[in-house]
Amino acid sequence: MRRRYPEPTLTPAQLTVAWQSASLLLDYPDERLLETLPTLREASHALPEATGGPIRAFAGHLAATPLPDLQTAYVETFDTRRRCNLFLTYFAHGDTRKRGMALLRFKQAYLRSGYVLDASGEHGELPDHLCVVLEYAATVDQRLGRRLMLDHRAGLELLRISLHDAGSPWAAVLDAVSSTLPPLRGDERDAVRRLAAEGPPEEEVGLSPYAVPDTGTDTGTGTDAGLGPKDPALLPMPSFPGVRS
Repeated sequence: MRRRYPEPTLTPAQLTVAWQSASLLLDYPDERLLETLPTLREASHALPEATGGPIRAFAGHLAATPLPDLQTAYVETFDTRRRCNLFLTYFAHGDTRKRGMALLRFKQAYLRSGYVLDASGEHGELPDHLCVVLEYAATVDQRLGRRLMLDHRAGLELLRISLHDAGSPWAAVLDAVSSTLPPLRGDERDAVRRLAAEGPPEEEVGLSPYAVPDTGTDTGTGTDAGLGPKDPALLPMPSFPGVRS
């Protein structure tokens, strides 16, 4: 039985602005992102200070920092630290076989809304990347997108804490995302403490490439019935600069 969470305190329009802004700001920094900063700053004034303030602060950091320095810092932050990666299922499952099924649940949620990730290009996209989840929540289905974030709240909170501990300016963006979600409950705080103490699960002994379940033609049931394995695919903690198409 799924737990009930309080309804959002922000309006649907405010959630769209907050989550889409965070999705853009957490992506690999490039010229296109810098060009959007005036728009993001202006839009942030429609948000409560707890949400809009961190967005403006981080946008100011981006505007004041040379792009090569931003790109170097991004890679050092998100691609080399296990506790600062942007893949939500990694916090709960690490590099274990269970992560393949967790990724399938993200994909099924997207398919129920008619949202298909662009898998073209060298890397494609994993459905649990926080930029993808935030964009889905902002522009496709706020209810399901919020549910995905709440289901992985411990990982989100550990990411936020880890960025603060590292002195990363990207921590402000996670502060903004966290402000759109309900306060942590007692069991969620316990889960964060356990995750902080133990870290993501280690790779299982003898772990072979994941068998990623096939979603088949099921776009609405959200069940695993009839799902068969596809060709095995490695699912490490990857580095996907500019993950979104």
